Amino acid sequence: MITSKKIKHYSAALLASGLLAACTPSSTIDKLHGEGIMPPQLTPRSASYDDLTNLPQPKGKIVAAVYNVKDQTGQYRAAPASTFSTAVSQGATSMLTQILNESGWFLTLEREGLQNLLTERKIIRAALKKNQAHSNNDQDLPSLLSANILIEGAITAYETNLKTGGSGARYFGIGASELYRSDQVTVHLRAVDIRTGQILNTVSTSKTIFSKQVSADVFRFVEFKRLLEMEAGYSRNEPAQLCLMSAMESAVIHLITQGIEDNHWQLATHEGRDHPVLSRYLQETPEESLNPFVIASQE
Repeated sequence: MITSKKIKHYSAALLASGLLAACTPSSTIDKLHGEGIMPPQLTPRSASYDDLTNLPQPKGKIVAAVYNVKDQTGQYRAAPASTFSTAVSQGATSMLTQILNESGWFLTLEREGLQNLLTERKIIRAALKKNQAHSNNDQDLPSLLSANILIEGAITAYETNLKTGGSGARYFGIGASELYRSDQVTVHLRAVDIRTGQILNTVSTSKTIFSKQVSADVFRFVEFKRLLEMEAGYSRNEPAQLCLMSAMESAVIHLITQGIEDNHWQLATHEGRDHPVLSRYLQETPEESLNPFVIASQE
């Protein structure tokens, strides 16, 4: 016989199951399984990419070389990940090369795979030499371009758990909670004049990596020796490599704007100085430290 008390228990269970179902991103799960697997797509970009591609045009493109952007963080992924898995991407050089090309300000030369390039040029020279022996055509391989500036830098910091927190509630075995965590990656870049070795500009940018977890569960005895237990949830983490790329995009824009201010390179038109992107980045200043353990100096 179903009593009114049991009806209340079943009603609470059904209500909880409905809430759990609402919290579950079922459409996303359907896309990730079966025939709904999402096809490959171009890497998504952040708002800094729009600023990068909307910069005013330069008077002439700057021939730049990028050799190696090192990971100097010394950080590895937390357990249970492998101790050999680093916290940040090791492809920073490829990222920076792509960003420089996409800015429209730089003509980037191949330096990361320079040895491979030289090997292929030797093969071409050998073929040309063999053809010249059987013909009167004087063909020669043009020399490689030399760069005007050298773009160097490193990933200098990866800080975890800068901010953590959350909230939750539970009533008669039915509860829900939300947790969040923020990390931070820092990039340093510098532009060096190859003729003199002078460092023209340096810049440091940081990007927050945000993670969020939402969960809901039911743990309740609906009858004697009958336990109802359900749980659902999801988590969302910003990809560290996309945050690293966004920090690099911002650093490149700052290098360009600082170079314009210092007359290291010029805009195509004088009106370009009033461009909204340049104005916004020139007015940007480092924010004050939010670390409660840092004591600001007082006059």
